[in-house]
Amino acid sequence: MKLFSVSALALGAALAGSVAFADTIMAEKGKAVNMVLLPKFLGILPFDQANRGAEEAHKELGNTGTLLYTGPTPENSVAGQIEILTTATSQGQNVVMLSNNAGDQIAPAAEAAQAAGTKVVTWDSPIPSGKGESLFVAQVDFGSIGTVMADMALSIIGPDGGEFAVLSATPDAANQNAWIAAMVEALKDPKYAKIKLVDTVYGDDQSEVSYNRALALVDKYPDLKLIMAPTTVGIQAAAKAMQDEGLCDKVKVSGLGLPAEMVSYTLNGCAPEFALWSFVDLGYLTYYTSYLLATGALKGEVGETFNAGRMGDFTIEEDPGRAGAKRVLMGPFTVYTKDNVEAAAK
Repeated sequence: MKLFSVSALALGAALAGSVAFADTIMAEKGKAVNMVLLPKFLGILPFDQANRGAEEAHKELGNTGTLLYTGPTPENSVAGQIEILTTATSQGQNVVMLSNNAGDQIAPAAEAAQAAGTKVVTWDSPIPSGKGESLFVAQVDFGSIGTVMADMALSIIGPDGGEFAVLSATPDAANQNAWIAAMVEALKDPKYAKIKLVDTVYGDDQSEVSYNRALALVDKYPDLKLIMAPTTVGIQAAAKAMQDEGLCDKVKVSGLGLPAEMVSYTLNGCAPEFALWSFVDLGYLTYYTSYLLATGALKGEVGETFNAGRMGDFTIEEDPGRAGAKRVLMGPFTVYTKDNVEAAAK
């Protein structure tokens, strides 16, 4: 099992240019905080897992307020997220926990929410400009994801090199855009000189669309050796497409996926390596962070350290990828292969 910890990155970023706070901030249990968990859209297993983590924290903290898990449909994700955030503000919700799929289009609604007293905490995918956002709870360091995807591409394609393409979610998905950009930057290292990124396409995080886009890539690039999908929907759809068409020996699949959904494709060689983190933990940490902010225990300042229950202590730091924005860095993530995927899938 290959584990990639980003704790050192978190510590370095937290100490650089920040004020050290002497005490670890603890949550006062039993407060009434009305909270909304807003994923990119409903019907995706990782988001359901994040909700499970949020529900765990909700019960643990004894929150006498409500926890609402709601989201738009995939076809209406951008407008739907903006509408739900606006509605939550008008209803006086204390905090909205947002996995952003609307890019900076949602920033005005987030700024209006903050002005009205509703905290906006992003998780999984931030607001690119950081406008209207109190904090971003990052699953792992985005730069490290780019390097890991480049490393997996090199490992799978092999020393002789070859072409690969990216199958992403939506053009407005801030997290995936940042990961792809980080991968492109990593690919400038001479050690990746023999692998070539030929295209980036979008499957809208819908299985059928992603399936068809994967097949279209194979048709367009006859020498393609790998499809890299930094989306749990896309990677599973691409692997199924290669399996259904008998192409697994020719075109491999990698990216970010859930072990439970990818185990068969890893064991049969279609997707020999992929990576991910715990969405249950991400939902749990996001809830803890949001509760502390909404109750006023946490001010949201760089250098503040707080306790997040079973996950331990975290420190707010500057977001190295977004000037003026702040983040809480979770980590670590795991690269899955045939050696560890079955145990993780249980």
